[in-house]
Amino acid sequence: MPKPAEIKIGCKAIMGIKKDGEKWIVNKFVVGHNHILLTPRSTSFLRGHRGVSKVQKKLILTLYESGVPTRKIMSVLSKDSGGDFNVGCIGKDVENYLGSQRRKIFEEGDAQRLYSYFLDRQNKEPGFVFSMQVDNDGCMGSCFWTDARSRAAYQYFGDVVTFDATYLTNIYKMPFVPFSGVNHHHQTIMFGCALLVNEMAESYIWLLRTWQQAMLRRAPSTIITDDDKAMAKAIVEVLPNTTHRLCLWHILQKFPEHLTYVYNKFPDFQKDFRHCIHETITTDEFEQEWNLIVVKYDLGENTSLQNLYSRRDKWVPAYLRSTFCAGMSTTQRSESMNKFFKDYVRSSTMVSDFVHQYEKAIDARYFKEKEKDVRRKSTRAIMKTPFKIEEEAALVYTRKSFIIFQDELFNSLRYQARRLSLTGEAKTYGVTVHGILCRHILCVFGKKAKLNRLPEHYVLDRWTINAKSQPIPHIPCCDAQVSVEVDEPTMRRSKSMIQLYDIVELASQSAEKHNHFTLALEKVHKEMLVMDEHVECSRAVPANDDQIDTNVKLTLYLMQQDAETKGFESYEEQLRKVFESYEGSYAMVFDIALLIFPLVTNRDTLFVIMAALHCHLSLLSWQHFIDIWWYFILFKDIWWHFIFM
Repeated sequence: MPKPAEIKIGCKAIMGIKKDGEKWIVNKFVVGHNHILLTPRSTSFLRGHRGVSKVQKKLILTLYESGVPTRKIMSVLSKDSGGDFNVGCIGKDVENYLGSQRRKIFEEGDAQRLYSYFLDRQNKEPGFVFSMQVDNDGCMGSCFWTDARSRAAYQYFGDVVTFDATYLTNIYKMPFVPFSGVNHHHQTIMFGCALLVNEMAESYIWLLRTWQQAMLRRAPSTIITDDDKAMAKAIVEVLPNTTHRLCLWHILQKFPEHLTYVYNKFPDFQKDFRHCIHETITTDEFEQEWNLIVVKYDLGENTSLQNLYSRRDKWVPAYLRSTFCAGMSTTQRSESMNKFFKDYVRSSTMVSDFVHQYEKAIDARYFKEKEKDVRRKSTRAIMKTPFKIEEEAALVYTRKSFIIFQDELFNSLRYQARRLSLTGEAKTYGVTVHGILCRHILCVFGKKAKLNRLPEHYVLDRWTINAKSQPIPHIPCCDAQVSVEVDEPTMRRSKSMIQLYDIVELASQSAEKHNHFTLALEKVHKEMLVMDEHVECSRAVPANDDQIDTNVKLTLYLMQQDAETKGFESYEEQLRKVFESYEGSYAMVFDIALLIFPLVTNRDTLFVIMAALHCHLSLLSWQHFIDIWWYFILFKDIWWHFIFM
């Protein structure tokens, strides 16, 4: 084993003091340092002179839970302290503190912590619904949850739903599956969320059935997914009357992959192909254009192209003209939500922490919706035409919906409406992909019918300001403004921090103000410590505790995937990246332990991990290796069983 690069210098210089009554006495003093003395400014790098204060710990956790990376957390601490030398700790200390918090979660049990959170949430919010799969050994599988706001939103805007399972968002490699849609402001909203143990059809069937039960068994009219056979099988079984549409964006991404030689050989192919997909209105037009492309570029024997063509009724716009999609032809809404959630979670996020972060992300989305509601009520739209129908639409639609309508109305001025008597095929124009009247109909309404207001049956309620006016039975506390209640200590802390910030700003203006503030603060601090000795903090007891089995013990392991997970890395690849990223830092020990412990579910996996440790042993000091081995010994009863079973 190679020798470590750094060891303690072994300096014997020391000064010891002890308290004797009311006096402090120096009881030990050894002079003579065996190294160059450091300046007071440099001692902040020594382990014995640095540490993370209680206030800093709270700030670090707040920033970390808000998605701020560790390196940026140090920047915030530095800015708040007046420079790096005044922070009192270094980046490694922050990493170690966050690692200690993750270890606490493991000791408590991640799945058990998640289950307890769900029960507590259900007590506080009757409209909250969750479901967890648990096997006979108490190991948690897939889980689903949704709150009252999401359930209510589905009743208003659940006609079109997208869901996708592409992204890794937690340490257990469980696919994140959000159900999303679009509200009356054309914003992405959530209808529930799940973490699946795999991406097999059985998991999707369980998920869709559970989700439908939470949504009062109301099926969507249209559901949009990516091109996944397991999803398709589950939708046919659980939602047989729902139109299943494939994500057009995902489909179009496959063509360059399967037709690389055509794209390279024929520069005009992409133009012809896009015209065939996007510019054809009727199915006959599409079929004609498609056949021309197949013949022109000799694609009749291409099996990939034939496979996609056989399912053209699920992704070609010409076949879906009569299918309402609320402006969503792809699952990019789901993908944008995944991107949004990445600001709150990481691939190393524990499942219980992921759920907390998910709730924060949802709160942020509903805050945006409320902001749009207020702006709609407090502002007036600018008219572009002299038509009364435009003013009428401005009073009915939300602002985003009105802008879409206004654009169609303005473009209708480019057209002329004439009554014709012709025999033969006629093109029928309806509404746009958003479900708002198109420019052709508005041309007839404005120039021939002389309508001053929109007929009610041409206005979809989901795009109006009154889209959420109808009450929803069977879903308690479904007001979009209602979130999980904030505990009183948090509210008091927030209020006090705001007041203290103003006082601190004043105190920093002069030495006299600062001294006065410090003395007053010390006095208040002592008084509160005395009060704390005589006051016992009361703890709230959950309601209906006798009806809930809180003794259920759950565990959560990194399970072997029966089906290949899209875009996921292998366990060994994750472990290798941990080694390479930390480059032998002390925090690496604990992160490796966090990866190792859940993996130890069979003997073969344990051997793989030990082999990986042996291959990368040069990155570790002897003390680091001892720490890792100690972590194994701590849980020996678990993994020893798998080695010799």
